[in-house]
Amino acid sequence: MAEQTAEPLLRVSHLVKNFPASGTLFGGAGDVVHAVDGVSFDIGAGETLGLVGESGCGKSTTGRCVLRLIEPTSGEVRLEGKPVYELGGKALGALRRDMQIIFQDPYASLNPRMTVGAIIGEALTIHKLAASRSEYEDRIIELLRLVGLNADHIRRYPHEFSGGQRQRIGIARALAVSPKLIVCDEPVSALDVSVQAQVINLLADLQDEFHLGYLFIAHDLAVVQHISTRVAVMYLGRIVELAPAEELYESPKHPYTEALLSAVPVPDPTAKKERLRLEGDIPNPINPPSGCHFHTRCPMRELPLCSTEKPELKQTSDGHWVACHLRS
Repeated sequence: MAEQTAEPLLRVSHLVKNFPASGTLFGGAGDVVHAVDGVSFDIGAGETLGLVGESGCGKSTTGRCVLRLIEPTSGEVRLEGKPVYELGGKALGALRRDMQIIFQDPYASLNPRMTVGAIIGEALTIHKLAASRSEYEDRIIELLRLVGLNADHIRRYPHEFSGGQRQRIGIARALAVSPKLIVCDEPVSALDVSVQAQVINLLADLQDEFHLGYLFIAHDLAVVQHISTRVAVMYLGRIVELAPAEELYESPKHPYTEALLSAVPVPDPTAKKERLRLEGDIPNPINPPSGCHFHTRCPMRELPLCSTEKPELKQTSDGHWVACHLRS
């Protein structure tokens, strides 16, 4: 990708993550799952990069590698120029304050044995961000109000809240250490549609107030559209298209992106929209197709070009990148 003059908040370069597949249902000795295959992108301060694709394409693995919750096979991640994978000890602990995550499942991501106050305040204790008990409680109450909850919720338990409220607690926990980057790992996929809009609006308001950078992971393109500055489309471990959100939705270049967008429902029941149906299922990531990973399902493929040569992510217009032999 093109070099930028200013250092972005986050820079991910040639990220690769393979998992051993031996002992799994379809894996033999020595086999590996190619979960993330050479992914690169930047996120600026106050910007949201939407990362979308079908289940199993490597979105969540990418997010966890960025945060170093799992170690990558190769590649580099820099936060404000600091090499995330080269740090250790106190330096890594200090960097973790700047990177947080909001998990997908608000029912599983909160400890049911801890009060809401303890859940949100745990990070304050770990990073020694409160000098006294009163300062500790005041900060938790401030965070609760920031996400639309009440001060008296501090001594209640997760099971006493709805899914949307639990996700707000998860957001408050992420905000507790005043991070600069938050990985939002499908934060609304487990919520009702009406609640999804409330949570997305909350995230947008918090971003404006604190100038946060978001890596917003989702499989629903309609959700990503309303919060993203730019959108990256991922298929079988690779980014196949990256563009400003408005441009991607109005003028997609990659056949896979076109197929995904054709499946997004429109609110007008009388509107006619042609659905582009893909052939077959996502290939096995243990043995992905050669050349372009998408060529086995692509209605435009040209053989042998697409089956033998890997398409590089190339810029077709300002800020619009596509990995396709036929759309360069």
